[in-house]
Amino acid sequence: MDQRSIPNSAPFTITTPLYYVNDLPHIGSAYTTIGADIVARFQRLRGREVLLVTGTDEHGQKIQRTAEGRHQTPQAHCDQIAAGYQSLWEKLDIQWDRFVRTTSPSHAQIVAEFFQRVWDQGDIYQGRQQGWYCVACEEFKEEKDLDESHGCAIHPNLTCEWRDEINYFFRLSRYQTKLEAWYDEHPDFIQPVSRRNEVLSFVSQGLEDFSISRVDLPWGIPVPADLDQTLYVWFDALLGYISALVEPGQPPTLDNALNHWWPINLHLIGKDILRFHAVYWPAMLLSAGLSLPRCVFGHGFLTKDGRKMGKSLGNTLDPLALVERHGSEALRYYFAKEIDWGRDGDFSETRFVQIVNADLANDLGNLLNRTLKMVHKYCAGAVPDPGALADTHPLKSLGTALTPDIEAAYEALDFSGACTSVLNLVRAGNQFIDSRAPWSLYKQGDQAGVAEVLYTVLESVRLGAYWLSPVIPRTSSDIYRQLGYPMGLNSPSGAQVRPLLAGHESWGILDPGRLVLEPYPVFCRLELQSA
Repeated sequence: MDQRSIPNSAPFTITTPLYYVNDLPHIGSAYTTIGADIVARFQRLRGREVLLVTGTDEHGQKIQRTAEGRHQTPQAHCDQIAAGYQSLWEKLDIQWDRFVRTTSPSHAQIVAEFFQRVWDQGDIYQGRQQGWYCVACEEFKEEKDLDESHGCAIHPNLTCEWRDEINYFFRLSRYQTKLEAWYDEHPDFIQPVSRRNEVLSFVSQGLEDFSISRVDLPWGIPVPADLDQTLYVWFDALLGYISALVEPGQPPTLDNALNHWWPINLHLIGKDILRFHAVYWPAMLLSAGLSLPRCVFGHGFLTKDGRKMGKSLGNTLDPLALVERHGSEALRYYFAKEIDWGRDGDFSETRFVQIVNADLANDLGNLLNRTLKMVHKYCAGAVPDPGALADTHPLKSLGTALTPDIEAAYEALDFSGACTSVLNLVRAGNQFIDSRAPWSLYKQGDQAGVAEVLYTVLESVRLGAYWLSPVIPRTSSDIYRQLGYPMGLNSPSGAQVRPLLAGHESWGILDPGRLVLEPYPVFCRLELQSA
């Protein structure tokens, strides 16, 4: 997702999926949203005007039945689950800008206007829909994709229902050639490459029109042309990405929604909903005469200790419990550092604790702590003046090369590469301070040598904190404050952050004479939960 050619003055819009409110958020939802927040924070560091959109998809038969099973109204159920998502996002330090709910009246107005555009284009018609329907997926399934009990691959314990309905259809087949041309002209539209190949293979088999309405379903948005039918949940939910863009206080119209934040720069989704975002969604937008998003990135799934997670297996992960036990910074760092966002990734609590302790408590936190103590002991608590440093200085050369590597990594959603580059600099700082032994230099009266070592190590830590701030904003802010900076790195506004941090992406910003604080641990070691 290399968007470095887009000027920093251009707004940047990123979305998570609109999460289905059949239940409280799970670890996969947290994983996606943390990734989106990291991207948004990085773009704010670049000085971009950023809009991070998240929210909830609240219509459909599954929601209606779930609410009935809990003896609630559908709206009461949706309100409860949506609040659960917002609460978890706050605990995870997610700085969202818009939280859209598809049950909002303004969303329904956007949906109606969009439907009319597609209707006027002649891309909606009435037809018969027969087939096996998975209520849990809210999707018709082909016979070849079902097991002997008519369960789908995702929900094998649930039997699909046979449906024979007169529905409204969207002419997806009309857009096969246009979509193929778009994929060819925009090779970065679907990422990573493995997801792109999946979509190209699916489309090459021939696109079929799909039903966009259901009968006998009161919980949803009525079809504007036929109030006896309800819009299919996916046709409705995808439009939440547009209704979220209407500025507060403005009338909910397509013109107002598309005025500033469109097109979307990045849809960050799980690979299980790739087809809806990379095939159905762009076809709908083409029909309505709208420009397409710049990138759809389908990340992999999470496993636990090498096994697929599921309630039946008893190995699900509660993100709220993890955050309360270990804190948001640890979870954010592990997901960024240890999982390749283009592939499936595993969560092992043992490895989680080991990695976070080694990188953040031992390498980063300990280097800052020991160096600040020496600054107070040998330099009266002020950043020493290192004098002129050669470009070949081991830490300066590493730090200078860090910025382009880090920017390229974040742009490619290679969060692991970004974290690894920072940790390489931090570990080099630990090796440098051990090899140069400033305590010995001080005893020898070599104050210039002491200044050179302590300054270059502190500057390495500062630069590392700056570039880790999209991942661990609280820890990075604590580091900056200990280095004597009044501002943190956890501001939700790029407009607020950038003027204070101008040039901070470069080596050599730490100014001699700056008074540093007494050191305190910026990251406390995690403990494994006893069995």
